[in-house]
Amino acid sequence: MRLDLIAEKLGCKLEGDSSLEILGVDKIETAGPRMLTFVANRKYLPKLKQTRAGAVIVDYNIDCNGRNVLRHANPYLAYAKALELFYEPYRPAPSISASASVAPSAKIGKDVYIGPFVFIDEDVVIGDYCYIFPNASIFRGSKIGSSCVIHSNVSIREGVQIGDRVMIKNGAVIGSDGFGFAKQEDGHHYKIIQTGQIFIEDEVEIGANTAIDRPAIGETRIKKGVKIDNLVQIGHSSEVGESSILCAQVGLAGSTKIGKQVILSGQVGVAGHLEIGDNVIATAQTGIPNSVKENTMVSGYPAIENRAWLKSSVVFSRLPEILRELQSLQARVEELEKKLNQK
Repeated sequence: MRLDLIAEKLGCKLEGDSSLEILGVDKIETAGPRMLTFVANRKYLPKLKQTRAGAVIVDYNIDCNGRNVLRHANPYLAYAKALELFYEPYRPAPSISASASVAPSAKIGKDVYIGPFVFIDEDVVIGDYCYIFPNASIFRGSKIGSSCVIHSNVSIREGVQIGDRVMIKNGAVIGSDGFGFAKQEDGHHYKIIQTGQIFIEDEVEIGANTAIDRPAIGETRIKKGVKIDNLVQIGHSSEVGESSILCAQVGLAGSTKIGKQVILSGQVGVAGHLEIGDNVIATAQTGIPNSVKENTMVSGYPAIENRAWLKSSVVFSRLPEILRELQSLQARVEELEKKLNQK
């Protein structure tokens, strides 16, 4: 594809050879003369001088020393859209496999793909243009909107409501029983039936082997545009606000409320019955035992303001040295007190 056509499709300002034919997109370290690359993080600027890429997507402030350049205010977004020009995800032709089990009362939209060994239970509704890959299971009364992609080995339990343009990746379980038990007089635990509902709104992406639990009563809701990574646990009765991001191995205990555009980095844990305000960022491995106000960045355990945590981290590494100095000072003080008492 010609560089000028790429610039037009991406909304970029072109500087350089407009007729250059580009074959694809590659990393800055390995891109060749017919490949497009990008710089969105300034730590990669030294590699810009060494790259063999035919053209580079950058912002308006980077000097590229005469290279072929596509300039965009958000080069990472432009890179994401550039990938779509050269790569199309695998999507089978609409069909229903002979080995799929589709209940007579299920309603299937137009141009839907249902792969081998898919199970679709009674009263399920599947919208138009959906792809249900092999071995997925969709249980009684669930409803899936249009243009959704359900990958292999996904389990969508009974009565789950899923919006449009949702992607659920391999092995995810939507609507599994919440972890609820009542302790009996003899010490054994009595299971609480989980009767609530699960709502997955439009344009949500759910990563592989993630579990989203059903509550005993009420609902668990994932709001529009949320992106969930692999191996995430979302406890019963939780709510995740619009356009939030939950990275790998995040865990939300039950009845957690997450605001809009929150970022929970890898292995963040949130205790139950808490509220995390809009635009909060929790850095990796943060443990959150208390509610967090909006527009805050937190780190560590127990979670504190990020700058305070960074300062504390510097001190942690010096604790043995500080202890030795403190013990030495205590010994000197005790020696001085002893001498004063002798006088």
